[in-house]
Amino acid sequence: MLYSLLRPALFALDPEAAHDLTLRALRTVGRILPPAAPADADAVEVMGIRFPNRIGLAAGLDKNGAAIDGLARLGFGFIEIGTVTPRAQPGNPRPRLFRIPSAEAIINRMGFNNDGVDALLANVMAARSSGVLGINIGKNFDTPIERAADDYLACLDKVYPHASYVTVNISSPNTQNLRQLQGADELDALLGRLKARQHELADGHGRYVPLALKIAPDLDHEQIVAIAGLLRRHRIDGVIATNTTIARERVLGLPRANEQGGLSGAPVFDASTAVVRRLSELLAGEVPIIAAGGVMRADDARAKLEAGAQLVQLYTGLIYRGPRLVRECVRCTADFVDAASPAAA
Repeated sequence: MLYSLLRPALFALDPEAAHDLTLRALRTVGRILPPAAPADADAVEVMGIRFPNRIGLAAGLDKNGAAIDGLARLGFGFIEIGTVTPRAQPGNPRPRLFRIPSAEAIINRMGFNNDGVDALLANVMAARSSGVLGINIGKNFDTPIERAADDYLACLDKVYPHASYVTVNISSPNTQNLRQLQGADELDALLGRLKARQHELADGHGRYVPLALKIAPDLDHEQIVAIAGLLRRHRIDGVIATNTTIARERVLGLPRANEQGGLSGAPVFDASTAVVRRLSELLAGEVPIIAAGGVMRADDARAKLEAGAQLVQLYTGLIYRGPRLVRECVRCTADFVDAASPAAA
């Protein structure tokens, strides 16, 4: 109810200004109020981690981990922060965030704007929340694509002791050439190096931290087949499907629809869910799927699970629906049982 009253005022602001204001408010709430326990509607184990519920926050809202405690009060079963890069960078020039309200959509070309991995870790260590925390890592914009693995490894080394899981983001459309890393040869080499480092870090820290790969919705059948094969070959712990889309068919003719960047929200739901469904068929339960993309209502979250996901992430839906979306999705998915789980047998 409160958000429905506040939304007109927020939507009257520049989208990025509204985002920054909301994040500051959440950070203040987290500082003032005591730590919150996540809504434990139906705990589930995925990637060897116990998630209090299946609904999480997607990366991108809190790039620097500045509002972890405030976000924890919204009832998420897990929170993913980032994308973070080894060095701080400003991202792309403003304006770089655009609403398309009639389509319940957002276009962004932020460009991995963040304060760098050291600043993020300072925020993580200052947070009081003890919930499941994913950290999403990327490469700096000026790192040549042939040296991208060096940036991912540098971030992995630093965030590993502090993360519940680490997400490797190779699917943002807003960093030049980044999606080339989804190619079979490039991805094979990258995953090989990351998996080797993960084992080294697990031995060194005495703790195994899962790795997840975040992919785009703009993949053809052959690309999805190749990625699924590499996920299995390298024993990657999870896959997040999907990031934003560069397609515009669902918003043609609408104001701001021609802005460059990744499109999120309701228009990406079908494409991202199709990727989830295809991955589920190919992976046959061997690699867990975290679904993201176009979850605007509780039924959307349920549909992602029915397509084969084990967990669901929200972001753009929060902008249009507010915190109540989290509670609705948690309730709607609380009784879901994976077809491959022991409870379903």
